[in-house]
Amino acid sequence: MNNILLLVLMLIIASCTDVNNSKNLAVSLHDKPLIEVQPQPRPLPNPDKNAYFGDLHVHTENSFDAYTFGTISTPADAYKYAQGHAIQHPSGYLIQLSKPLDFYAVTDHGIFMGLMKEAADTTSEFSKYEFTKPLHNLNESGGTGFFSLIKRNGLFRPFGENVREGLADGSIDGSLILEVGRTVWQKTIKAADDAYVPGSFTSFAAYEYTPSLDLYNNYLHRNVIFKDTKNLPAQLFTRNDSQDPEELWNWMNKLRSNGVESLAIPHNTNYSGGASFSLNDYNGGPIDEEYAKNRSLNEPLVEITQVKGTSETHPLISKNDEWAAFEAKTGVEAEKLVSNLKGGYVRDAYLRGLTLAERGLTNPFKFGLIGSSDSHVGGPSDSEEFFFSKVGLLDGTAELRGSIPFNRFYGTFLKVLRPNMLKEVDGKTYFSASDRLIQFAASGLAGVWAEENTREAIYDALKRKETFATSGPRMKVRFFAGYDLENSKLDDLSLIQDAYRSSIPMGGTLNISANKNPTFLVWAIADPVGAPLQRTQIIKGWLEDGEHKEKVFDIACSDGLSVDPETYRCPDNNAWVDLSNCSISADSGAREMKVFWQDPEFIKNQGAFYYSRVLENPVCRWSTWDSVRNGQKPRSDIPATIQERVWSSPIWFK
Repeated sequence: MNNILLLVLMLIIASCTDVNNSKNLAVSLHDKPLIEVQPQPRPLPNPDKNAYFGDLHVHTENSFDAYTFGTISTPADAYKYAQGHAIQHPSGYLIQLSKPLDFYAVTDHGIFMGLMKEAADTTSEFSKYEFTKPLHNLNESGGTGFFSLIKRNGLFRPFGENVREGLADGSIDGSLILEVGRTVWQKTIKAADDAYVPGSFTSFAAYEYTPSLDLYNNYLHRNVIFKDTKNLPAQLFTRNDSQDPEELWNWMNKLRSNGVESLAIPHNTNYSGGASFSLNDYNGGPIDEEYAKNRSLNEPLVEITQVKGTSETHPLISKNDEWAAFEAKTGVEAEKLVSNLKGGYVRDAYLRGLTLAERGLTNPFKFGLIGSSDSHVGGPSDSEEFFFSKVGLLDGTAELRGSIPFNRFYGTFLKVLRPNMLKEVDGKTYFSASDRLIQFAASGLAGVWAEENTREAIYDALKRKETFATSGPRMKVRFFAGYDLENSKLDDLSLIQDAYRSSIPMGGTLNISANKNPTFLVWAIADPVGAPLQRTQIIKGWLEDGEHKEKVFDIACSDGLSVDPETYRCPDNNAWVDLSNCSISADSGAREMKVFWQDPEFIKNQGAFYYSRVLENPVCRWSTWDSVRNGQKPRSDIPATIQERVWSSPIWFK
């Protein structure tokens, strides 16, 4: 009887709540006029380099999980979205970037690429297998909100298990699956080529290597980015070939020997349970020189921030970093153990790399930094205000994301029938399936410094690690270190030319001088439509008697304030946020910060790394924006505000 009542309730919610939520969201999120995209003339290359922004982690209908989330955007749609065009969200409303991006990569999962859509197509040969029936016509009938959530949640895991078992016992035709993957991959390559406009918009052929579906269990996913589209392999390397990343690198090396250049970018190291930057290889043996060189060659970058959180560091690891908790909470129980954190965060990896280098090994953790979105709807949100999360129909409304209370009337029924689906916070009822979704972040973007917007120039910038990561806003940061920068002045027109000539940019290594304390240059510029900058920092990591050491230095303050010489902290600039409407203070912060800095605690002949982190004034978090739009108070268990930020790639000293 309870099951019948629950089904009736689901149908009521589907017919009432879904439509209203979708309609309200469409109006509230997208009540601004759509941008008309104008073609731009090709600019001349800039030897001092330009900042370009992009996203190298995007899923479309060809990813097995995205398709079950209701996504029907194609790679071609995704590239149009990146160029500024509007596309449809699975929940029915239009989504569009506030400004086009400069570069983009569709990174659908290599494993089962296009196969979920093939299973849903009842005219296909693959759809005739019995286990595909729950997927038949999955995205043909539409439907949004709670009913779709119940129907779709968890569909792809049983599907994957059935396919793997069928391949193993021979009950599934493996050649059929391979042909689907090859065909979809060729269409993906074509979409990238069709979208490429040298000098204006760069599109890369790419995919995600997904060896595990289990969070906090060797979660070592990587996005593989190809430099160009010539002679690309017809078949991708996936978990069906091996779950060992060294085998992926060997495959990339073989392609490279045939003139096909690529790089792999690990992501969501915060979910790895320490496996991402383990001191052991996949089989449990200690890292050796062959492993270190192979990883260094193939993985020059790491994705430090995205929808599933920020992997810079964690407050349980960096206890003296007041900003370490930024979007660090994942909602996964295992993160409460420090043993699951070390080896899963980038700053700790940098320190581990110094230890390995001190032992005489190549440093395998000498990563540059980027951000990206991991969007599963073809395109990312690019602001806290207009965040639409990442998993399509499963979080297409504020109610499903858990940022506003669940409908009180229907919640009363669920309290009786399925109490585990609800959660009480501040005396209000929220949808409990959103416990992880509410932790998602409106992040991030990749930034590069390159001479021009072409595949060659942007790929080369990625390879040399002249990159930076933002949590969403289009902040820019320059970062140099050298021994002759003191001969320049901050207001010199030739400052950047001099910096490139006489120092090392982010991503590089500076040899230690026995007689000099290096000078750093940090130049940060705020997003033109974002909040002002509050402070510029440099994070230092080093070894002392074999122990890992780290320190955060504020090096420039907004509003004419000065760094305290004892604490190395800026005073509070009194920036505020009005939580009733998300307005921010207009009289604090800086649009630009430019500073020379020397380490006051510099020790000669000491190997170390330094990177810059620049923080905006506080703004409303996306969940608070959801609350404000719906006339609700923000949840007390979720931060109401955040400080968006940008990270430079490090500079190493040896």
